[in-house]
Amino acid sequence: MKIIEITAKSTEGTVRQIKDVIGGKITERWGEYVLEVDNENAKGKITFITFEWGGSVLQYDITFFDDISLIMDASEFNPIHFVYTSLGHSFHRFKLNEEKRKIEQFQSVIITSKDDGYNYGYFEKNVEVHIHLIQISRMKFIKKRLNDASVLNKHLYEVFHDQQHERVFAYFGTYNLKLANLIKQFDKVKQKGMIRILIKEGIVYQILSEHMTQHNKDVRLKKQPDTSLTKKELNSVRKVAERILKDVSKDYTVDELALKSGLTQAKLQEGFKLLYTRTVTEYIRHVRLEEARDLMNTTDLNISQIVYTIGFSSRSYFSKIFKRKYNLSPSEFLKNKQEAAIKIA
Repeated sequence: MKIIEITAKSTEGTVRQIKDVIGGKITERWGEYVLEVDNENAKGKITFITFEWGGSVLQYDITFFDDISLIMDASEFNPIHFVYTSLGHSFHRFKLNEEKRKIEQFQSVIITSKDDGYNYGYFEKNVEVHIHLIQISRMKFIKKRLNDASVLNKHLYEVFHDQQHERVFAYFGTYNLKLANLIKQFDKVKQKGMIRILIKEGIVYQILSEHMTQHNKDVRLKKQPDTSLTKKELNSVRKVAERILKDVSKDYTVDELALKSGLTQAKLQEGFKLLYTRTVTEYIRHVRLEEARDLMNTTDLNISQIVYTIGFSSRSYFSKIFKRKYNLSPSEFLKNKQEAAIKIA
């Protein structure tokens, strides 16, 4: 096992101390730094961006060829860690804990230590990982971005306002594929220069918001990430959802979707409820309504054309559920859009 001691006061310093042990080369472009490694120690890259409001993104897209232990000294640099694993897994423990906790694929995790404490991170050899880690300097973030941190639930509120860093906090949440989709957007940003960083920064806020929303929901419902579904089956559920998104107008049936996914109807429904908090039918209705809203915003289609385009057969039913979701009827929505356009003109 390779042991990497992290005593740095920043995300950049952390990556440089990792480089000192595993090798590689760091390059910078448009404010993004990339450590690329292709040697006997590892293959892949570690990327980081730092923002002026106290946040940074550290992303592992890498396979280590030896077991890795990161020993992170929290006396100088002690952020809140918002962790999401799109591929693979890793482990974490605090100094006083003997048992390591596994950070699962698709799981929302929030961790922070206390001053003079240590975080221990572990990567297993020959396991490809894609881990997205947002690190927040809590008080700087509060001053810059959260005028009223009481919007957080009590547990997170106390973590953000722990100025002396006296508490440890560990939340290992339920599975969340909204985070996977947001991180996919983050990775696919094609723009260059300042625009690239601004777009990525905006997505980071969305990712943070989703982590906090997930935590609020889990605390409220006292949920644990228990499911009978395997990771392979969860991936199959995700592919079904992506298929629906690509063509919302198709007349899907649960039986057909289950058959093509290789899952039973019961497992497909369990997966949708776990990952999207909706049944399959509710999910289809939800994405159709979102598509209708987007079509109203971006096209000149009338309501009847939109109803046909998104796969509904009844205009009255569409109007009923649209108003229930958005508190406006489709005609009211279009009227507001037209009035806004006139005012702008």
